[in-house]
Amino acid sequence: MVSSPHEAMHRIFQEYPGLFSRVSEVLGVDIPPPTSATALPTDLTEARPVERRVDTLLRIETEHDGPFVLAIEAQGKKDPRKTASWPYYVSYLHNRYGLPVLLLVVCQDQATAEWAARPISIGVRQWQTLTLNPLVAGPHNMPVITDVAEARKDLALATLAAITHADNPDVGAILKTLSVALRDTPEAIADPIVELTAQGLGNRPAAQQWRNLVALDTSFYKSFMSEEIRDEGRAKGRAEARAEDLLLVLEARGIALADETREKITCCDDPQLLRQWLNRAATAATIEEVFTGE
Repeated sequence: MVSSPHEAMHRIFQEYPGLFSRVSEVLGVDIPPPTSATALPTDLTEARPVERRVDTLLRIETEHDGPFVLAIEAQGKKDPRKTASWPYYVSYLHNRYGLPVLLLVVCQDQATAEWAARPISIGVRQWQTLTLNPLVAGPHNMPVITDVAEARKDLALATLAAITHADNPDVGAILKTLSVALRDTPEAIADPIVELTAQGLGNRPAAQQWRNLVALDTSFYKSFMSEEIRDEGRAKGRAEARAEDLLLVLEARGIALADETREKITCCDDPQLLRQWLNRAATAATIEEVFTGE
């Protein structure tokens, strides 16, 4: 099953085809800025029953250097099968379109990025017939953007950078910068950024940080994902407030709490259940009476 981060790492180039020009600049490769970009079919299956699909495929037009084909692969882990499929992709695309082909691999961890960057050679020991050099973007070379002005200057690059740094210990600051940069940004621009970032973070702890930030910093957005994120943030806020009220009531009434009971209260994310406990706490003589009926 294809994961959300996998989808976000390549789909962002479909949403913002010009992003590759800035990514190549970050990676130290002199690729001219595109004048236009066209999405191409990603199905590379031949007439014989061998199915091969690249994640995202774009035809990039440039002003002076002519067009080229950009194949983008999102890679979540090392996969030995890619040493066979990636050279196939490049050879097939070169043959099909008659254009130069670039392969960009986007990763979220350094070990996978280092593996993906290794040249893939086909031939014999004495002579390599074909050598493939993937261009790799990942946490080892994408910028850590914690300056709001820098993020606003290029929101697409800031989004990709945040996704590739999903496991960075400072991801909270990175996401906060992006959320603040989205303030006062038109809805049509902000909505894809909000959703791609949430998708790219997958089920990591940083995903909940992003949802909380969006609930606070981008509460005016109307997209489905933004609405969902905002609703979750509100529910979490209500739960935290009721948990705090419950603890205060129990303390005021002199009801002692074991550490595990206190943790049970503070970790509860159901505002309705916390409300029931709070109502019982007003008259309960013991903590057991608060949790009656469970």
